[in-house]
Amino acid sequence: MFEVLDPTPGTAPPAGRLAPRLDTLEGKTVGFISNGKEGTKGFFKHLDQILREEYGVASVVSRTKSNYSAPADPHIVAEIKGWDAVVSGLGD
Repeated sequence: MFEVLDPTPGTAPPAGRLAPRLDTLEGKTVGFISNGKEGTKGFFKHLDQILREEYGVASVVSRTKSNYSAPADPHIVAEIKGWDAVVSGLGD
């Protein structure tokens, strides 16, 4: 006889809430959070240019995590409250 165990938790964690969608990016501040790998540099540089020139973004703030495989550092997370939108990127 075999006993089968179910490894899933009994209850699911509460679902998160989506942030409200912005009507426009014009005049907004967009934050970039990089994992620090080489591939994000060129991508974010190009995206910065597009956001400013084509969408009227007022400012772009770039931050890099201290550990590419960990969540964003607490000081970066604290800054997010001052941004209107966030782009988090991987660069493998």
